[in-house]
Amino acid sequence: MTERIEGVTISHPERVIFDDAGPDKAGLTKAGLARYYQRIAPLMLEEAADRPLSLLRLPDGMAGERFFQKHPGKGFPKAIRQMQITESDGEDAAYAYVADAAGLVAAVQMGTVEFHIWPARRDRLERPDRLVFDLDPDEGLGFDAVRSAALSLRGRLLDLGLDPWAMLTGGKGVHLVVPLRRSIGWGDLKRFARGFAALCAQDEPDRYTVELAKASRKGRIFIDWLRNERGSTAVAPFSVRARPGAPVAAPVGWDELAGITTARAFDTPAAQERGWAGVTRKPQGLTRPIFAALDKALAGAG
Repeated sequence: MTERIEGVTISHPERVIFDDAGPDKAGLTKAGLARYYQRIAPLMLEEAADRPLSLLRLPDGMAGERFFQKHPGKGFPKAIRQMQITESDGEDAAYAYVADAAGLVAAVQMGTVEFHIWPARRDRLERPDRLVFDLDPDEGLGFDAVRSAALSLRGRLLDLGLDPWAMLTGGKGVHLVVPLRRSIGWGDLKRFARGFAALCAQDEPDRYTVELAKASRKGRIFIDWLRNERGSTAVAPFSVRARPGAPVAAPVGWDELAGITTARAFDTPAAQERGWAGVTRKPQGLTRPIFAALDKALAGAG
């Protein structure tokens, strides 16, 4: 059995990917997932189009094997486009990207559930246009701690002259995303991200950590600044997550975030209905005065 969606042939459209999702909780099938990405495409592609991707593939659904793939393999549909990127070892490698709804649907045909995007677009790979802080809590912390941290870090970024928007990850955390004008390189992006995260951890060491090791997160929130390196990725807005119930990585307004009780607040129907409501995305510059203000704060904290 096959089904055509957005011009893409979907094999085994009846295969259940999530057995606990969908409007009636009867299950979200492969075809249902493809139709979700077809419908959400105009909203999702505003951020996800023309960026190198990493795809989380679950060819047999939630019960089967899962793996990340950043290099497209043989047999990938043409709707999943390819580009060559020079990697750190000097060698060129093929990367996948999508430019339209057909690309998203074709990725579902290949077993993709989650889409993770670079912080730069393919036309200017050396000029990132997103700054992302992923707030990842220790297992023992509830969402109220994450929500409070997101609001606090937003205030600190505003003090430096940067206005982020928020996204529920569909897992445990929240992403703070600052849209950037493409005026700096990877080195400056990483320097700012690392410095800001370190400043927060220095000022409130019982609340935050910048250490990657799980053991160092006891009772604290890991501020993951590593999403801001060349080749790094973060989950795309409106991507379904490979978690029970098929939650969606959903952008939310700051006023709305104050009343949300879980990072998995929205399923696929709710994500389609809400879209970008309440979210303001305005490209900003990581300017010399902002770096100077951060350096001064770091010096004072030290």
